[in-house]
Amino acid sequence: MLDYEGDTHIYLQIAAILRERVAGLPAGEPIPSEAEIQEEFGVARTTARRAVHVLREEGLIYTVQGEGAFVGPSTGAPRKQRKVPLYQQIAADLTEQIKAGKYQPRRPIPGETALVKQYGVARETVRRAMALLRERGWIYTVAQRGSYVSQKDSWPEI
Repeated sequence: MLDYEGDTHIYLQIAAILRERVAGLPAGEPIPSEAEIQEEFGVARTTARRAVHVLREEGLIYTVQGEGAFVGPSTGAPRKQRKVPLYQQIAADLTEQIKAGKYQPRRPIPGETALVKQYGVARETVRRAMALLRERGWIYTVAQRGSYVSQKDSWPEI
């Protein structure tokens, strides 16, 4: 339990909790993402990031750009694959909704702000999901208007 009234910064309290958790994990095991830490402890992204930074500085964990943080030193440690990245999960969910007819061709899908709120993720995560949907042909974006579902003939082979 976090002590908001105490003399220890919240990020240091979270780092202490995470330190206990990673102590028994094998090298290469993924630790919770900043978004997961943020959600679990009800803190800002910056607070979660600072807690992870403390453990990284102590040499207990290492980070890999685009993959996350893992237990152990970074010196060639093996690492287990993290679950499917959040942006891919969001893209898959939106794809299923498009296929199910929730979003019709040539009609808008929710904007970035709505998706950030709906999925509880960072704006950049939503942007990556949208970019993936655009690459695959599920949506297209009109400047200053938003993103729309592509015509069915533009959809990838299912």
